[in-house]
Amino acid sequence: MIWIYRILFLPLLLLCSPYYIYRMFRRGGYRKGFFQRFGLIGPMASRKPGIKRVWLQAVSVGEILAVAPILESLAKAGNIEVVLTTTTSTGLKVARERYGEITLAIGIFPLDFWLFSHIAWNRIQPDLAILMESELWPEHIRQANRRNVEVILINARLSDRSYGRYKKLTFLSRRLTKSLSRVLASSSQDKNRFLKLGVAPEKITAVGNLKFDVSVGPRLDREQIEELKGEMGFIAIHEQERKPVILLGSSTWPGEEELLVNIVHESRQGGIDCRLLLIPRHAERRGEIQRLLSTRESAFHFRSKGKKAPGPVMIYVGDTTGELKMLTQVADLVFIGKSIPPNEGGQTPIEAAALGKPLIFGPAMNNFRPLCRSLLKSGAARQVENGSELKAMVRQFLEDATERNRMARAAQEWHTGNRGAAKTIQREIEKHLMKLPDSSAK
Repeated sequence: MIWIYRILFLPLLLLCSPYYIYRMFRRGGYRKGFFQRFGLIGPMASRKPGIKRVWLQAVSVGEILAVAPILESLAKAGNIEVVLTTTTSTGLKVARERYGEITLAIGIFPLDFWLFSHIAWNRIQPDLAILMESELWPEHIRQANRRNVEVILINARLSDRSYGRYKKLTFLSRRLTKSLSRVLASSSQDKNRFLKLGVAPEKITAVGNLKFDVSVGPRLDREQIEELKGEMGFIAIHEQERKPVILLGSSTWPGEEELLVNIVHESRQGGIDCRLLLIPRHAERRGEIQRLLSTRESAFHFRSKGKKAPGPVMIYVGDTTGELKMLTQVADLVFIGKSIPPNEGGQTPIEAAALGKPLIFGPAMNNFRPLCRSLLKSGAARQVENGSELKAMVRQFLEDATERNRMARAAQEWHTGNRGAAKTIQREIEKHLMKLPDSSAK
C-alpha cells in the first residue's frame, strides 16, 4: 500500500502545485523555511547522554498555540528536547516567537514524499513522534514504524468531511490507524469515529479538547478595553449618546462580511447604535473586503493601515495576524465565521467563549459539532439556519443587554468546566517516554 502512495504522490503533487503556489504567493511568507519542505530541517544539535527527543507536528497557528502546556511540561522535565514543526508560514512565525527558548529546533513539516520524509527523519532522529487532530501522514507514520518509533495522535478529531473521506478509503485508513501507538481523542464522537476506522479500543481514550487549556491572556481590564474601543473609533458620536454596542464577525469567510455589514446598517437605521468589528479568517482578503465597504456610506478603517482609526467609524477591520484574542475583548456579541452556507466547517468558538462572549453561529459548524451541542445546551450560544435568522437574532441581542450578560456568564462557565485535557495528555506522553531506552547512542 505504501508503494502505491509513493508512486502516486509526485504526480498528484505536480497536478496540485499551481493551486498551492498561488496560495503561497497570495498569503505571503512562503520563503520562510521553504527548503525544509523537502526535509532539509536543521542542523540539529548533537545528542546528549540520557536525553530523549520528541518530534511534535502542529499544523497551523491554532494547534501551535494549543500545544503550549505540552511544550512547557516537556521543557520542565529537563531530559527531553523537542523539535517542533508546522505546515504554515504563520504557524512558523508564531512558533518561533513563543517557543524558541524551550525547543531544540522549529521548522516546516516536510512534504509527505518518501525522500523528503526520509531526509527529515534522518536529521531529527526522534524517539517519539506526536501528531495532532486528523493529521495522518502515511509516509511520516511509515518512517516512524520502520524505525520502531511510537506515534501518538493527540487532540484527535475527525470532521464530517475527513471522516467521510477515510470511510471511503477503508483499507488505507485501517492501515494508518493500526500504526498509531496511542490516540487521545478530543470528544466521545471523535473516539467512536476512530474506533470505526480501525483503532483498537485499548489504544484510544477520549480526554477532551486541548484547546480549552490555551491561555486567553493577556486579559484587558475595563480601562484598557475602553482605550482599545477608542483606538478603533468605536466611540459615541454625540456626548449624550450611550456607548455603542459592538458586533464581532470572528474569522469570517466570503459572503459573511456582506451579511454582517447589512445587519449593522439596518440596525443603525432602526435606531441602534451598533458598530462592526470584522476579523476575516484570511487577512489577504482585505482587498475584497475594501471593495465591499467602499460601496457603503459607513466610515471604515483597516488595522493594517494603522492601529488608530482617524475618527469615529462604523466598521473596523482587524486584518492583522495574531490579534484575534485581544480584539475579541471589545465585543458585546460574537458571530462565529465560516458557518453560513455556502461556507461550511465553522471556526473554533472556544476562545470567544473563554473570553465570556455570547455567541451566534450558523448551521454549518461541521468541524465542531460536539462543542456546538455543548455550547447550545449550556445556554452560551444560539444557532441560526440562514442569513435572515441571523439578522433577527443579532437585532434581538443588540437590544437585550440582560440576555447578552447571561450568555456571557454561561460561556465562561462552559469553558472553565471543560478544561483539563492538557494534564491528561502530558501524563500519557510521559508514560511513553519513560518506556523508551536511553537513545544517546543514536
